Amino acid sequence: MAERIPITVANGDGIGPEIMGATLRILEASEAPLDIETIDIGEKVYLAGNSSGIEPSSWESLRRTKVFLKAPITTPQGGGYKSLNVTVRKVLGLYANVRPCVAYHPFIETKHPNMDVVIVRENEEDLYAGIEHRQTNQVVQCLKLISRPGSEKIIRYAFEYARRNNRKKVTCFTKDNIMKLTDGLFHKIFDEIAAEYSDIENEHWIVDIGAAKLADTPEAFDVVVMPNLYGDVLSDVAAQIAGSVGLAGSANIGEHVSMFEAIHGSAPRRAGQNLANPSGLLLGAVMMLVHVGLTDHAERVHNAWLRTIEDGIHTYDIYDETVSKQKVGTREFAEAVVERLGQTPQILKPRKYKKADEASSTASVSASKPAAQKELVGVDVFLDWAKGTANDLGEGLSRLNGDGLKLTMISNRGVKVWPGGHSETFCSDHWRCRFLPESDGGKVSHAQIISLLGRVAGDGFDFIKTEGLYTFDGQRGFSLDQGE
Repeated sequence: MAERIPITVANGDGIGPEIMGATLRILEASEAPLDIETIDIGEKVYLAGNSSGIEPSSWESLRRTKVFLKAPITTPQGGGYKSLNVTVRKVLGLYANVRPCVAYHPFIETKHPNMDVVIVRENEEDLYAGIEHRQTNQVVQCLKLISRPGSEKIIRYAFEYARRNNRKKVTCFTKDNIMKLTDGLFHKIFDEIAAEYSDIENEHWIVDIGAAKLADTPEAFDVVVMPNLYGDVLSDVAAQIAGSVGLAGSANIGEHVSMFEAIHGSAPRRAGQNLANPSGLLLGAVMMLVHVGLTDHAERVHNAWLRTIEDGIHTYDIYDETVSKQKVGTREFAEAVVERLGQTPQILKPRKYKKADEASSTASVSASKPAAQKELVGVDVFLDWAKGTANDLGEGLSRLNGDGLKLTMISNRGVKVWPGGHSETFCSDHWRCRFLPESDGGKVSHAQIISLLGRVAGDGFDFIKTEGLYTFDGQRGFSLDQGE
């Protein structure tokens, strides 16, 4: 008897228990050797007083099995409840979100019959670090964090995924024409890693025109890798234009634990009616089977599902009387898939997965490069100030020059407004004031900055944060402002 593979299962809320029941029925009929542990998550746990939506004891199950098949949950409104998905991804280091977005023409309506795109989204950093501050009456900020190791992991994973699944091209989307340091780093690392995969075509698009091309001509893309925010938005867009968000499954891959799920929500209005389509969760489970090495079972389940779609056995959400043969409920759809285990589709492309020993290695971070020579060369002091014009502020701060530092620039919302600003530029109460050494090429000490802040505060200015200005091996590590 094959060794059974432990997995953790959560039934979730709303339609979750129904679609999980249907999914597990199919997995059981496929004879996948799984040893299932069940945990409670979601609304019941939230309302019992746990703001994260998961009991502390459930973490031990996830660490023990290392595989999590999760149905959608309901997060109660208000009350400071945290997103369980974000919590699990961050706590367990699930750095890669993988969403295949496939058209099933002519059986499910789509504007793009040949679409077969995989979105690989970075899952842990970017703006989703969630570091936000209200700094003035008028301005709040959110910090966008992009790291070299985080970028290396997700980009290498995308290329390994492409190689493992016989994909021909990996495309990177960023906005590095504007965010030259953060998105610029992601793009730079993409180019570095792409050079190691000469067998796979690579390209880069600016995200806005790339998104337009994806919506209009998705056949131009194969695997697309993106930072967190762009990937979150465009993976839903891609799933919807392929046919339906309700059909899409996703994997959240970590170095120690991985989570598999549908991308849709818990749809409480449809709960308990035997209506819900289990396809998204089932296709997430197929990705899980591949992940744990049960590729033969993954092929049987996936091809049986494709044959069911081909045979016109459809739930209400994809039923179309011009192509569908029978409208069925959740349980009946699952039984139709079970009946077709061992069959393959005749029109849709059959699925074939590589055996584990044929697959490429998993993503990894390259050996650390020698640390760059870092030098402090200035400071940006941010002020909450609403007592006059940019020229008034510049005149006031210039009086504080000294101890080797001088005011060289003031900007507002990323636009230089002093010296030589324009009267048409709208200004808020949030100012970036740049102090550099009085002599060109000079260095700055922390003691000089502390002294400067003392003078700033002593003159009645409210400084709300500072940012050190550094060079790395002589290269500027901070942005200029528009007009600077």
